[in-house]
Amino acid sequence: MKAIADPLELQRLTGEVRRAGKRVGLVPTMGALHEGHLSLVEAARKKCDFLVVSIFVNPKQFGPNEDFKNYPRDLNKDLALLTPYEIDVVFTPEAEAMFPAGFSANVEINGGLVEALCGKSRPGHFSGVLTVVAKLFNLTRPDLAFFGEKDYQQQLIIRKMTKDLNFPIEIVTMPTIREANGLAKSSRNDYLKLDEREAAGVIFRALQLAKEKISKEPINAIKQQLRELVEKEPLAKIDYIELADPETLAEAGFDAKKVLVALAIWIGQTRLIDNLVVEKK
Repeated sequence: MKAIADPLELQRLTGEVRRAGKRVGLVPTMGALHEGHLSLVEAARKKCDFLVVSIFVNPKQFGPNEDFKNYPRDLNKDLALLTPYEIDVVFTPEAEAMFPAGFSANVEINGGLVEALCGKSRPGHFSGVLTVVAKLFNLTRPDLAFFGEKDYQQQLIIRKMTKDLNFPIEIVTMPTIREANGLAKSSRNDYLKLDEREAAGVIFRALQLAKEKISKEPINAIKQQLRELVEKEPLAKIDYIELADPETLAEAGFDAKKVLVALAIWIGQTRLIDNLVVEKK
């Protein structure tokens, strides 16, 4: 497993690999790795000849009052977790290497995909995500790139960018990995105190309630029931609860065949997101 911090060195190496006819895979991460990340790595290892995992806490996707400085970082632990997977390159750049002085490029897509859900409470977030992902795509030129379903809106937006900008890359989305109480694995779970971790179980219970009700009751009635369930948890504060079209993120219609149940909930000082795509029976 080779560690590379220089973007141009990575670009040269992956260029050589592609010219040799090898199938390149990319797993972009911000570190603080957990079983969710490792499920992406495992899937990528099976599908690719040459695998790059990036570890980069991207400052461009954090707002002014968000947790960039406090975001969990432990590179040695991350490298130890990756060692068993026979990764070819771990890309660990500094922010100054990715966004040097004078850097002014910005990647955006317009429309409902970025305005819905997290786009309402995190303005500029997805532009920051797309900018760094586009840069990683150009540096590695992967055949496949792997993302988690927990960040459903993010992977949908990345798919849109990939299509619109003609990146010859297959986007692979892997299922959410969960803890024993159903809480989706997330690097931000490290922020949770013991009582908060227990309280966070309400998020999965809300998703399961939606799954149970989706074929039986109107969308607005279900949203109200989910809101009431979450509000019973004293440590929880709702950012949003939405039932949306899984492809457009517009509010789900009465006759929708599939519904994305998406939640962003504050547990104490920690904002957690989760989702579930439910097919009506």
